[in-house]
Amino acid sequence: MAIAARKTKTGAPAKAAAKTPAKSASKGAAKTLSNVPTFNKEEELHAYREMLLIRRFEEKAGQMYGMGLIGGFCHLYIGQEAVVIGMQMASKEGDQVITGYRDHGHMLACGMESRGVMAELTGRRGGYSHGKGGSMHMFSREKNFYGGHGIVGAQVSLGAGLGFANWYRQDGRVSMAYFGDGAANQGQVYESFNMAELWKLPVVFVIENNRYAMGTSVNRASAQTDFSKRGVSFGIPGEQVDGMDVRAVREAASRAIEHARSGKGPYILEMQTYRYRGHSMSDPAKYRSKDEVQRMREEHDPIEQVRARLTREHKVGEDELKAIDAKVREIVNDAAEFATHDPEPDPSELYTDILLEPARA
Repeated sequence: MAIAARKTKTGAPAKAAAKTPAKSASKGAAKTLSNVPTFNKEEELHAYREMLLIRRFEEKAGQMYGMGLIGGFCHLYIGQEAVVIGMQMASKEGDQVITGYRDHGHMLACGMESRGVMAELTGRRGGYSHGKGGSMHMFSREKNFYGGHGIVGAQVSLGAGLGFANWYRQDGRVSMAYFGDGAANQGQVYESFNMAELWKLPVVFVIENNRYAMGTSVNRASAQTDFSKRGVSFGIPGEQVDGMDVRAVREAASRAIEHARSGKGPYILEMQTYRYRGHSMSDPAKYRSKDEVQRMREEHDPIEQVRARLTREHKVGEDELKAIDAKVREIVNDAAEFATHDPEPDPSELYTDILLEPARA
């Protein structure tokens, strides 16, 4: 799949992007350009550790779901790790993140503890929402993570609201609102685009185009499959980005965040990515071939790309990489152990966190 990171606002110059494999999900995708930025060794190692933590956490969550330890809905982020890690590498302290229900990776990328996230998945007292929210409803004001939202597209309006608060306070922060190719067709998304551009709100709209929404190819569900163009009628610039390459993501994110932070208004980034698992744990994903999934894993896996560069260009040995994996597995296994044995919420918790208590003098 040829992917170009290009600006779509009228008269704006084309930007370079990387290649991704597989057939294009977009009609009339831009021509591929080749100047992918480079990472130094420390940046590659950081991206490798952070993406690997998300991958191993999600694999463990899938295993625990199969064992009946996690109930309800569970949407895994396996394959899309480069998107949120690249975005976070370009953000600054105080910038906010809000997303939909495929949210565990975003939480970990924001610095939320693996124990607290996994305990919420199992409905335990030590979870970020005290065991009452589950997979789709976790928050951390401390880490500037505002959910986790189960209503498709709702986080886009709320993300614009976070941007409005930043604009009103003039605090220099940027809100990053993540949503998928399916949510991109919701009406409230376009209302949010309109208001964000009218008021020049500091918001970056990140469309994680994994090509299948809840189970339907974008070519069958969207008349305009170049999602970077979704803001053209509002005057919002946009780019298509290789969401499987963490370097391309960080480069595009740096431009978009700076655009928003400097008072120029919102920006749209279409991250062309791919989820390896079904929409949720209950989805057998029969709408695509096993060969397609295997090809993406073998040729474009975001973690394996970094691993290959570390060994080839930075001469990182196999022992060091194995040590990183072992440490990540230790963190995830500890989280699973905690989430399995932590007590369930007390019944009195049914009546807490319902109303906002007034501040005391």
